[in-house]
Amino acid sequence: MTRALVWLLILAVMAVALALGASQLLIDGYAMFVLPPWRAELSLNFFLVALVVLFIVLHIAVRLIQHIKNLPRSVADFQQRRAVMRSADILQEAYRLVAEGRYGHALRVLETNYVGHAQAPMMALLGWRAAHALRDAERVAVWRQRASESASAFESARLITEAELALADREYAEADAALRQHAATGRLQIATIRLQLRAAQGLGHWREVARLARQLEKYRGMTADQARPIRTRAQLENLAELDGNLSGLRRFWSELDSDGRTDSKLAQGMAKRLIAVGEQREAQGLIEVALNANWDSQLVALYADCHGGEMTARLARAEKWLQQHPQDDVLLLVLGRLCVEQHLWGKAKSFLEASLALRETRAANIELARLHEQLDELVLATRRYNAAALLP
Repeated sequence: MTRALVWLLILAVMAVALALGASQLLIDGYAMFVLPPWRAELSLNFFLVALVVLFIVLHIAVRLIQHIKNLPRSVADFQQRRAVMRSADILQEAYRLVAEGRYGHALRVLETNYVGHAQAPMMALLGWRAAHALRDAERVAVWRQRASESASAFESARLITEAELALADREYAEADAALRQHAATGRLQIATIRLQLRAAQGLGHWREVARLARQLEKYRGMTADQARPIRTRAQLENLAELDGNLSGLRRFWSELDSDGRTDSKLAQGMAKRLIAVGEQREAQGLIEVALNANWDSQLVALYADCHGGEMTARLARAEKWLQQHPQDDVLLLVLGRLCVEQHLWGKAKSFLEASLALRETRAANIELARLHEQLDELVLATRRYNAAALLP
């Protein structure tokens, strides 16, 4: 409208300038209109001014007619904008109430304005969450049904909502089904992988847990420190399923990366199972690799259970570890047990007493009591057995 007025003003100025110029050149001129039997004569100045005025009047009339013609559409557009703004205000109010934890109030707002609302699918999802927070099964069913009737554009949001609420209820199978359906759409985000991880943990699908944890770490969905304990737990659970299966244990270990093979908890679990199936030398090797990378007292405790092999080399390696960890009571206990195996009674006694000096444990007392029995020191053996009985 403003642009049209500017052009109108320019045209009017040009017309006036033309009229004034003509009046200077043809000051005595006139214009004559003949319509038999009538005839009219006008001065040229008056005719030019009248022409400009007529142009302006006609332009205004045309614009007015056009405006009147477009008035119904303008009113409809205004009403539509007003309805959209009101719908947005209602949805914003509902979101605010849910964020504040006022679920009952939020549901009243949603139920009052749901029918005919421009954002009915979003309101259905929000109502579903609010009803779930109130543990209102009846209204959960209503809003869930409304959400399922939403347009396909909201299908992904509906499935994610279903998975989140199912996980909150520990309905892991239902959450997994929704997430699998969502994955079929080809839309996979970090938030979705996190939900898949929780569902897999709940269902005990530990291979899937390990895979998803690696995926999240790769895409920076969690830090290495966050992913490591999750992967370790999953791998320990997978390892537990292989008890007594030597070929399965070896295949599992070969599939681990270097970080996994030097993880003390995994090495401990693997070593126990290898020892149980009689593969002490294999267990000894993986314990040594893991301890050289990451020292762990619980893992070194298994080193004394790896019977067989070259005893002198095992003892020498353990004594080398003692130089690096002189205050480790478990390592001293292991050295005592290794010396007992080789009938090195004096060294065994020294190591066991040193272990007890650092920390009183049942295991060290029992080992020392057995050593006293070997040496026919029955009074000392009885004293150590009594001390062990008093310890947890």
